[in-house]
Amino acid sequence: MQPPDRMSPQELRASLGLASVFGLRMLGMFIVLPVFALYAGKLPGGSSQILIGIALGVYGLTQACFQLPLGRLSDVWGRKRTIYLGLLIFAVGSLVAAVASDIYAVAIGRAIQGAGAISSAVIALNADLTRADNRTKSMAIIGMAIGATFIVSMVAGPALDRLIGVPGIFLMTGVLALIAVPVVRFVVPDPPADVAQSPERSAVPVRDILRDPELVRLNFGIFALHGILMAMFVAIPFELSAHLAQANHWKMYLGVMLASVVIMVPVMLVSERRRRQKAAFIGGVVVIAAAQSMLAASSEVFVLSVAGLVLFFAAFNLLEASLPSLVSRAAPPSAKGTAIGVYSTLQFVGSFVGATAGGLIAQYYGNTMVFAFCALVALVWLAVAVGMRAPSQGTAAAGHR
Repeated sequence: MQPPDRMSPQELRASLGLASVFGLRMLGMFIVLPVFALYAGKLPGGSSQILIGIALGVYGLTQACFQLPLGRLSDVWGRKRTIYLGLLIFAVGSLVAAVASDIYAVAIGRAIQGAGAISSAVIALNADLTRADNRTKSMAIIGMAIGATFIVSMVAGPALDRLIGVPGIFLMTGVLALIAVPVVRFVVPDPPADVAQSPERSAVPVRDILRDPELVRLNFGIFALHGILMAMFVAIPFELSAHLAQANHWKMYLGVMLASVVIMVPVMLVSERRRRQKAAFIGGVVVIAAAQSMLAASSEVFVLSVAGLVLFFAAFNLLEASLPSLVSRAAPPSAKGTAIGVYSTLQFVGSFVGATAGGLIAQYYGNTMVFAFCALVALVWLAVAVGMRAPSQGTAAAGHR
């Protein structure tokens, strides 16, 4: 009999397979961040930072529109079928964005990409395939894959822009989405029949998910985190270009990401070992507020800007890795797909709102005010998060036995 504190071969296979799918999928969102604003600014119609923000963030809008429907669809139609559908839609959107000749066509392609909203189905499938005692470990693997994808994207985006351009990056992400289809089919195990066909899967009404205080805190957290991320990337590329040639941006991101990992990993390990996840989480929000304040004050001081980015990305990677696991543990067992669908919806609503707000603020008030806005959002998040419940270790029955 498999010890409850050790992942079975099937659980490890499911976790690694779904982590790779999630990583490939999130690559499409992250890899264009460091290069999109400068690319879009050169396209017909791209002279307005408002339009740049909308084109960057519309991906999040359509993600938000389709996360909950596809999360519920996965509850009744099947996880894998829903994931296949989302990956194919994303690939189509990538092709449209790759061949686009103006900012409006790029925005249409980004919107189609976002309609392939599989995050909730992937996380719910992971919950189906892991026991409660190991679900935190499994979600941590997925969270680390997301963090690694983000780190790679920040470095690879500028480097790939030099080699194949942003249209080539869009095409590449579409191909990677298609590669993820056989990974889901042949690498990720099928969920047990009693889980996949459970008539209780959608028993919890959506309104109960929306009213759950702990889920509300976590949903606001992911909304704020991705809103801040997208808003700052409307401004950051232009700020960096004032100090550093665009061809060298990847070198700066490489140093920033390596430094952020050096800070983040020990904090995560110590907080897990000493059961201080709440303190680490709250501290991460505080660091994001401080980092954005540093960016707002450092438009003329490049070294201070880099320091602000290091702190931001250290906290971002910590929080990005923690939130999915916290939601998985807080969600009712009979409606994880729905709960995670709501969570993912708020994540991408935040992406759209943040990118659009960042574009508006940058257009009328300048890039410095974008960072000040982000710092204010982080402080509001801190006020919401400070009352969160300390994460339990979880012993509820899992879908996989």
